[in-house]
Amino acid sequence: MNGWHARLAVRVLRRGGIVLHATEGVWGFACDPFDPGAVAALLAAKGRSEAKGLILIGDVPERFAPELDALDPAIRRAVVGRWPGAVTWILPNRQFPRWITGGRTTVAVRVPGHAGARCLAAAFGGPLVSTSANPSGRPAARNRFQARARLRDLHRRGRARDIHLLPGETLGRRGPSEIFTVEGRQLRGGG
Repeated sequence: MNGWHARLAVRVLRRGGIVLHATEGVWGFACDPFDPGAVAALLAAKGRSEAKGLILIGDVPERFAPELDALDPAIRRAVVGRWPGAVTWILPNRQFPRWITGGRTTVAVRVPGHAGARCLAAAFGGPLVSTSANPSGRPAARNRFQARARLRDLHRRGRARDIHLLPGETLGRRGPSEIFTVEGRQLRGGG
């Protein structure tokens, strides 16, 4: 992603919009996790309940320093050792609002292995919501053509408030990120 695309995406995010971006295996919807209107628009676009919670991405582990600092040092090293990559960790929440956590005391975070997704988070200057670009219960967009079709569908349904599609492609992974608890329990397998 070049600087122009990054600046445009950040403008969309700062005004409460949604950005479609590639990740390791699927396309994602991104928004500002601290903007309740943006998160509500994203949840409406997906037809997803706030109670399910959302995954956050950051460009570097330090974006999640309050959560990582709550961990035993050995566990923290194990978590950070899997990043960047398609591994999401459920950590004790220390800074994110209930509309991100679904009201839980934990939060799902990762530093993606996709350079474009990390670049987007770096340009934004903080963590971003990143959830698969699909209506809940339907297959995720796996390529730019499918992501564009999701955008057209949102326009047809009147849910494309302020959405921008970034250039890029997935890394070809066959599914979403794996999800683990800090106790090592796998909640979702990867691709």
